[in-house]
Amino acid sequence: MARPSHTHTTDYGSSTYKSKLRLRLEEGGGIVLCVLACALLVALATYNPKDPSFNTATGQPPTNLLGMVGAVLSDTLLQGIGIAAALPALVLMAWGWRFMGHRLLGHETLMVFGLRVVAFLCLLPVAGALFAAIPLLFTALPPLHWPTEAGIGGGIGFSIAQTSLSAGSAAIGPAGGMVLWILGLLLACLLTALTTGLNRQEWLALWHGVMVVARLPGKLSMRFVRYYASRKPHTDEAPLGPVGGYATGEETSYAPSSGPTQTPHSLFHDDLDEDDLAFDEHPAAPGTALALRDDEPPARPAPTPEPTRTTPALLRDEKAAPAPYPVQPPAPQTQAAPPKNGLLGRLFTPKDQAGSSPSARSMATTQKGGWELPPLDLLKPPPLSAQHGPTPDVLNATARLLEQVLADYGVQGTIVGMSAGPVVTLYELEPAAGIRSARVIGLADDVARSLSVLSVRIATVPGRNVIGIEVPNKTRETVYLSELLSQPDWQNDPAQLSLALGKDIAGEPTFSDLARMPHLLVAGTTGSGKSVGVNAMILSLLYRLSPDECRLIMIDPKVLELSIYDGIPHLLTPVVTEPPKAVNALKWVVREMDRRYRTMAHLQVRNIAGYNARAAEARADGEVVVRRVQTGFDPETGTPVFEEQSVALDPMPYIVVIIDEMADLMMTAGKEIDACVQRLAQKARAAGIHVIMATQRPSVDVITGTIKANFPTRISFQVISKFDSRTILGEQGAEQLLGQGDMLFMQGGGRITRVHGPFVADSEVEQVVNFLKEQGEPIYDDDVLAEPVEEAAASGGGRSGSNDGENDMYDEAVAIVTREGKASTSFVQRHLSIGYNRAAKLIEQMEKEGVISRADHVGRRKVLVGSAREE
Repeated sequence: MARPSHTHTTDYGSSTYKSKLRLRLEEGGGIVLCVLACALLVALATYNPKDPSFNTATGQPPTNLLGMVGAVLSDTLLQGIGIAAALPALVLMAWGWRFMGHRLLGHETLMVFGLRVVAFLCLLPVAGALFAAIPLLFTALPPLHWPTEAGIGGGIGFSIAQTSLSAGSAAIGPAGGMVLWILGLLLACLLTALTTGLNRQEWLALWHGVMVVARLPGKLSMRFVRYYASRKPHTDEAPLGPVGGYATGEETSYAPSSGPTQTPHSLFHDDLDEDDLAFDEHPAAPGTALALRDDEPPARPAPTPEPTRTTPALLRDEKAAPAPYPVQPPAPQTQAAPPKNGLLGRLFTPKDQAGSSPSARSMATTQKGGWELPPLDLLKPPPLSAQHGPTPDVLNATARLLEQVLADYGVQGTIVGMSAGPVVTLYELEPAAGIRSARVIGLADDVARSLSVLSVRIATVPGRNVIGIEVPNKTRETVYLSELLSQPDWQNDPAQLSLALGKDIAGEPTFSDLARMPHLLVAGTTGSGKSVGVNAMILSLLYRLSPDECRLIMIDPKVLELSIYDGIPHLLTPVVTEPPKAVNALKWVVREMDRRYRTMAHLQVRNIAGYNARAAEARADGEVVVRRVQTGFDPETGTPVFEEQSVALDPMPYIVVIIDEMADLMMTAGKEIDACVQRLAQKARAAGIHVIMATQRPSVDVITGTIKANFPTRISFQVISKFDSRTILGEQGAEQLLGQGDMLFMQGGGRITRVHGPFVADSEVEQVVNFLKEQGEPIYDDDVLAEPVEEAAASGGGRSGSNDGENDMYDEAVAIVTREGKASTSFVQRHLSIGYNRAAKLIEQMEKEGVISRADHVGRRKVLVGSAREE
């Protein structure tokens, strides 16, 4: 049973309602802080040293716009820390911004917030001292007329600055004061960053806003000049020439132009947009003046196309696969779905978040090693007007009904918490003393009948004294794969083989790393969503890894499930549909695993990540890695001969083997399949080889004990009976799932989580496959489906050994028998370390060819040829 991530309540009040109330309170608090910051700035801006305060006694009324409070507050701050008095207003505004974005207090520990307060209290005197030290260090500057006698740094700042500069000059010399001032400036920057808590993107956005505001007066004055110049009547005065001087009458004519009449410039023309306010415009050439003629308005320079950058956001090629709907320019922010970052997220969309939204991100692709990963616009986007679970009234009514139903069956308890998800709602029951959990779990079918729902799952919550009751919602929400792949948790996940499994019962996205599993066993009956779940896992890998990073081997005995992926460049071999070829493919994977382990042993690394890092380092440095191998024996001395061979340092991609129907393979070639799967499950993790095995019939003859022991991570969709649930998960509950992607996800530690898998239509899979096919053809390895050489030789030798005697083992057996002068089945079996049946066949073959005689009455045989037998 999954532990919900929502807040648990002790009454019938909905945790969702309390969470929303807290968010609204945080937004209101942020607005209050911003209002206080603006009020402080107004008080400082309207400061009058003659107003009544602690330092001035007068009977005149204050002229400060905030009255007596503003006069006293502004005088105290300016007398104490000078210009640094504006810092409290800026800090309050930053805190208000973070409050409205839900990134303070409730989302920070008390210690972190306390550090911010301490940093703020230290920042004020440090900033005042920095301002107060400017006149002391830079004596050549003209005197500044400041309204207070304490100076621009205030009384506190002046005292700290004078003491620090004297100490620095005495310790270091004349330059000591400047060194201390620079160190103080760095300290002030650190304290400012710690106090405000703004990240780098927010600082960049703030700087951009300051630059826009700073350039706005110049832009407006330019509009005024153009406006009045366009309305200026024709006079005899010489206009400005192209080089800034006055032109003569012969050079410039005011004759009416024969072209179309130009309309006068508007004072606030439409071209005063974001492009005009940007600070990366191309400056005019030196000596160029503005053309203010009516018939020739100043031409706006054509925008220079931005050079292509080598970034993950690359435009798709014009020959790419057609999208399911026409690709349009990014929609304005007012039409996009509001991000989940509070009031500010609904009012303003930062550039970094706007670029990561599905609408903007779907227009770009990611490039890896010459391959472009599929864009998200190939997948169906989630609807904007999606409902999120039942209402609080429905939750409360269901909780009361659930308590009543349990009381009717003799189970006393209280619902202490509830968590609504997209498909089911979890109600946490705290049973009365003496109530056994098994008794409550056994009432699942009766509770479902009493609540008039399809099924109810009851299980204990690990680590808590509650029992979880999962009740289906009346309206089921659909989970879309595009919604999961657009989550920052998936995009920022450092795991290479991250799989998008779906959403848990609390509605939170669930991702898991296949490399940590390291293999996955999937079971589910027809219609449970097993095939759709496997498709979602495959698309997760295709959206994350290029063919250079991950290769796939797909085994589909049912022919129809995985054949749609045939031809993508990630495949090592065409989709395998015949059981004999599937056996050969698995045996090739086992041999590849052994080869990788030998290669990693030569480089003295422990896993594929270490090998790729070591190989990349060696290739970059031009290092040649050699290994010592035996090539034969010295004919004179008989000692082994070794030589050094270079080791190829090609990067190793991950290999994911996907078996869609294990039951059919076990029926046709069970022993060989089981042996290969066992070896891969036990050893293949460090070699970068992982197995996803799915089956419709999770019986004990398909999922053997050895396979279960080596597949600790399992997923069970809806199954027929509780016996199948126990086979795949070790406990019942999978038979009570709802189907259509509803699953139980058991991780390595045995903890079970209920997850609702995403829906992926066949049309979405086809579009992703077509996009990948257009980038290149797959490079198949013919050895994958080829029969192993040793097995072919053994089978060929067994068929023709009785005729020509050229089998290597037969020759070795003949040599041993002629050399020792003994011939018996046990003798050959013991010397060749082979089985009894194989040794008996060799004895029969030697008897047919006249090497040994027939056995006498006591079973002895005579060797009829000498040790120097001619072939």
